[in-house]
Amino acid sequence: MNPSPADADPRLWNEDLAPVPAERRTWSWGHIAALWVGMAVCITTYTLAASLIRQGMNWWQATLTILLGNLIVLVPMTLNAHPGTAYGIPFPVLLRAPFGVFGSNIPALMRGLVACGWFGIQTWVGGAAIHATAAVMLGFDPAAARPLPVLGISAGEFLCFMIFWAMNVWFIVRGMDSIKWLEALSAPFLLVVGVALVAWAWQAARGFGPIFAQPSALTSAAEFWPVFGAGLTAMIGYWATLSLNIPDFSRFARSQRDQMVGQALGLPTTMTFYSFIGIVVTSATAVIFGEAIWDPVQVIARFGLPWLSALALVTLAVATLSTNIAANVVSPANDFANLAPRLVSFRTGGLITAVIGVLMMPWKLYRDPTGYVFTWLIGYSALLGPIAGIMIADYFLWRRTRLDVDDLYRRDGRYRYTGGFSIVGFAALTLAVLPNLPGFLVRIGAADASAFPAWLVAGYDYAWFVGFALGFLLYSVLRPPFPNR
Repeated sequence: MNPSPADADPRLWNEDLAPVPAERRTWSWGHIAALWVGMAVCITTYTLAASLIRQGMNWWQATLTILLGNLIVLVPMTLNAHPGTAYGIPFPVLLRAPFGVFGSNIPALMRGLVACGWFGIQTWVGGAAIHATAAVMLGFDPAAARPLPVLGISAGEFLCFMIFWAMNVWFIVRGMDSIKWLEALSAPFLLVVGVALVAWAWQAARGFGPIFAQPSALTSAAEFWPVFGAGLTAMIGYWATLSLNIPDFSRFARSQRDQMVGQALGLPTTMTFYSFIGIVVTSATAVIFGEAIWDPVQVIARFGLPWLSALALVTLAVATLSTNIAANVVSPANDFANLAPRLVSFRTGGLITAVIGVLMMPWKLYRDPTGYVFTWLIGYSALLGPIAGIMIADYFLWRRTRLDVDDLYRRDGRYRYTGGFSIVGFAALTLAVLPNLPGFLVRIGAADASAFPAWLVAGYDYAWFVGFALGFLLYSVLRPPFPNR
């Protein structure tokens, strides 16, 4: 029996964090699959693949790297979705089991702040599509605009960014039902547009032959494996965020079969397909324009037909909107609500996310595709991988999928540990993150590689794997002798 507001601690409960009742668990496998199509079909998926081409891979190497990465991340994704469907609880509430009823706020905020960064990136991408549409329709040259002080972007770019930001805020205010509607409506339409982009590349490049003939620049194993390792980790890092907070969505699923089938059909297939579109079109630009253009907004702006460019750019904006709302608002909204349930609702948490996303000035982060993939994605995967390992070890090994839902909302229940914080959970998290710290410092230029053993720096390319494995093993070893710590 779920606690009523009178039974639950008001610091741990509000209507948005409460378990979803059975009558509201209406999402079928089709809704889950459409959710993934809506989240995966976006500009950042496209640029993810294009970045691998920029790093020297050919088309089939990049495609296989993306497919493998998404098949791997599907495993923790479906495992962490299980408690959401079984108990109707969101991600920050599930974290109370391994980290304590108050300690859960720390890993939840780690996930939430990453989502704020992603919200800002996706909003910038959508705003850029609007700006490019205006340039095509009105005939001005975006490159001629002068950047504003401090911001480093033009007034027109910032205005379009804020217009798209306002569109996102509208859906935040409307709540979860609007997200379900948006994903179901946009998914099939966006897939059709993806096919149209491939058709354009085929026609403009005079067939697929010249596109697929582009050779790999990685001519030896010593060149290939570091790029592959970092690329694979980045692919997993791309959805390492959702592999944690997937209970925020699976709590609305009708059954475990619905969430598993929907994810298996929606995630790896759509990611690989739309990434393949990015690979084909990016490779085609090398044939057509003499240079590989990784940004689809720039590619579309060169179509030569204003009406066609405008239509395609608007479509990209819709794709980015559907991804941003589902992937980058739901989790931090719940995470911020978990901090102070009496004061912060889902909508308030979503608005906090939107504000932080602007303050992070995401255009600076997204400007370099290499930094975006090989610093941003791998960097935060080093933090989120250990959390995923700990969650799975706690729920499946230690608790055998059994949770006391009432106690998740009580300060004095079995998940209180030490003053509401789990010493075991945070010890496992800290120890699992530490091995990736040297590689991160070297990658961002804060330390010299010679200061650390070479194997420790090289291991950073596999940050998610290292963190996940250590988090899983350390928690599994430490929890049995200290069950209440």
